[in-house]
Amino acid sequence: MNQEHVKIQTPEYVALQFKPAGLGSRASAFIIDQSIIMVTNILFFMVIFLAGRGVESFSSTNASPWILALIILVFFLINWGYFFVLEYFFGGRTVGKRWIGIRVIQDNGHSITLLSSLIRNLLRIIDSLPSAYFLGIIMIFFHSKHKRLGDLVAGTIVVYERKAHSGTTTSIIQEMEDRGLSKQDLTIDDWTLRSFGQEEWKLLKTYTERFLQLPYIERREVTKQLASLLFPKLGYEQGNKTNEEVENILLTLYLFLKEEWEYEL
Repeated sequence: MNQEHVKIQTPEYVALQFKPAGLGSRASAFIIDQSIIMVTNILFFMVIFLAGRGVESFSSTNASPWILALIILVFFLINWGYFFVLEYFFGGRTVGKRWIGIRVIQDNGHSITLLSSLIRNLLRIIDSLPSAYFLGIIMIFFHSKHKRLGDLVAGTIVVYERKAHSGTTTSIIQEMEDRGLSKQDLTIDDWTLRSFGQEEWKLLKTYTERFLQLPYIERREVTKQLASLLFPKLGYEQGNKTNEEVENILLTLYLFLKEEWEYEL
């Protein structure tokens, strides 16, 4: 299928262009992920075998039903939870997707939500019918945006990404080094980091690109405005901090979001 760029207008009226990932790249990522899951499953059952009394003990009628139920539950969590957890906590990317250079986002251009990740991955069960992901493969191949059923219901799309290499970031990185700033200066947990989406990244990226060119008074005002938008998510208040401290926090936050969002679609 011919892969056309898809133009999306976000709720913030920002126009974004995406290139939907096709069957070949998604299949490659899936093979990588399934290989990881397969190895994990083998290790899991080896642990069960060694911890128990052998395979026969689990297949005998004397085996406790709750042990069998627990094994089935853990097996399900490994095979389903792998995609759900990694896609939500790592910006729509599993190990395979990261390796291939694709990611899952929402149809509105925002990062995937907890509910979206839950829905699209629960529906893997249907997409895998009747076997070997036949239904999912057919839908991805023929759908104009290469979506499987899980994507349609969850409102998600898998797109290509390309890491951006911009020379404009060199000077601001040097500025941060001169200030002695590093990621260790800001404590931010995964849940808080997940609250920052692509729109916040665009604002922060624009701020850092203009940081050294802005006159001090104008930069102080821009810093104040940006902090008023981003600090609540960090649980910080501006009132008890100097302008330089606020700048340092924003610049350090940039380092975190840079790893997650500095790519071109």
